[in-house]
Amino acid sequence: MATTEATSLARPRGVTRTLRGRPASDGAGVKLTRVIGQPGLPDLDPFLMLDEFRSDEAADYLGGFPDHPHRGFETVTYMLAGRMRHGDNKGNVGLLGPGSVQWMTAGRGIVHSEMPEQENGLMWGFQLWVNLPAAEKMVAPRYQDIPADAVPEVAAAPGARIRVIAGRFGATVGAVEGGTTQPVYLDIELEAGAAVDVPLPDGHAGFAYVYQGAAEVGGETLERGTLGVLGAGDGVRATAKAGPARLLIVAGKPLREPVAKYGPFVMSTEAQIAEAIEDFRAGRF
Repeated sequence: MATTEATSLARPRGVTRTLRGRPASDGAGVKLTRVIGQPGLPDLDPFLMLDEFRSDEAADYLGGFPDHPHRGFETVTYMLAGRMRHGDNKGNVGLLGPGSVQWMTAGRGIVHSEMPEQENGLMWGFQLWVNLPAAEKMVAPRYQDIPADAVPEVAAAPGARIRVIAGRFGATVGAVEGGTTQPVYLDIELEAGAAVDVPLPDGHAGFAYVYQGAAEVGGETLERGTLGVLGAGDGVRATAKAGPARLLIVAGKPLREPVAKYGPFVMSTEAQIAEAIEDFRAGRF
């Protein structure tokens, strides 16, 4: 049962720029849309990448993401439809179904796979990469498997419901809280014409991504598949346009540190990237 909470904003954020994702593929040929991590938006500190995968064509996703390494950051997978099986070399196994979340801290190194557990039907979700500060890039790996019913839901305003994946909305604590970047990750569902004020910590970088319908966010209309980068302020107002809308609003504390990236490794220096490659090849993950 959703709780009800009301909010108000003193300094609403606007949208400083908008962009659309670009077609891409990853893993064993999985087709996806890359929104952050493309030439138009290489990153949005502390966020390194945002992918949306959405297809009801089995050939677009059946190859999945076989064993591959990560070091130096966190991956957040949020499923809307379909089933994906996670497994890693630390012994973790989990099944992601509709509404579930996997929050994995790669830290000093992990090898994992994400494979579909279906041969037909819609596969739809998101993967977000969140950077770790230099002091935490070599922490022990950690895996959090969060079922759909463990993600709190809030009736935030008339016609507005919010799933609080990370951070807080009012007094509601999300399924994941804390960490250096203090992430906020909200999935917002709006009935036609409904509006909601979403508080966000001052100083956090943030974005809104509309994945169903169209919504006015920070005074800017965002169509489906459009990301809006949020400016400064204490929160943002989102309003559904002609029909219902669904969107993600995500924010995090910028690290403002050097970033060196190479495929699945994100470190602070090129020397650390070379070390990551050597450690993986030597089986030290």
